[in-house]
Amino acid sequence: MSRDDEHAAPVDDGTPQRTSPARGMRSLTADSFSFAEAVGGVRGVVEAILPGLVFVVVYVVTQDLTPSLLASAGAAVVAVAARLVQRTPVTQALGGVLGIAVGVFWAWRSGEAEDFYAVGLWTNAAYLLAFVVSIAVRWPLVGLVVEAIRSGFSDPAARRTAADDRAEPADGETQESPFAALAAWRSDPDLVRRYTVASWFWVGLFAIRLAVKVPLYLGGDVGWLGTMHLVLGVPLWGLVLWLTWVVVRGAHTGGREPAAT
Repeated sequence: MSRDDEHAAPVDDGTPQRTSPARGMRSLTADSFSFAEAVGGVRGVVEAILPGLVFVVVYVVTQDLTPSLLASAGAAVVAVAARLVQRTPVTQALGGVLGIAVGVFWAWRSGEAEDFYAVGLWTNAAYLLAFVVSIAVRWPLVGLVVEAIRSGFSDPAARRTAADDRAEPADGETQESPFAALAAWRSDPDLVRRYTVASWFWVGLFAIRLAVKVPLYLGGDVGWLGTMHLVLGVPLWGLVLWLTWVVVRGAHTGGREPAAT
């Protein structure tokens, strides 16, 4: 994220403070939802889809695995290098490089172009299973993720602040566990219902990806497999993020319903 993508937010002393847009799963706890910010902005989308797009295009044109893998890896490395030169955070771009590196290694090892997507299929299957199990045991994963963000467990700085703000327990009292917030929501039927419904959206996302891509993978149709990988990637992920936000918004605001942007 470049500095131009940041926006100022007021603080108690009246001075502006630079804060990052709510991206990815963090967007689920935002007062409003911006699709562009949730998926990482234009630059984030380009960094997410470019390596896969380059792989598909080069392979369809050349029918040669080696230049396809090298071009895809090169696109991912260039994205990181550009951020390093501009001195902007590289976390998102590095995540893309790691994902591409795994796909490149797997395909290079097997010599089959479709194996570029194999690890992604296994990852989607694992997430699908995890969400289904979490719903079955009434610990929907969306609830754990949202409550972890709200309580600061996904942000080390927020955790330290929360720890500093906790008062020392009085004599005879037991200090509340910092993990209590991760389970407290389960006593609220409305929250459990919201998080369960939202978790089903994610089950649907991973099920759709597998239903479409597995037959293409088994058939070795790299062109269509790569195309569906892009179509069912960021766009579908962003849609499910928005649907999840719609369901969980207002859960902790006394019925106040923020608006999407």
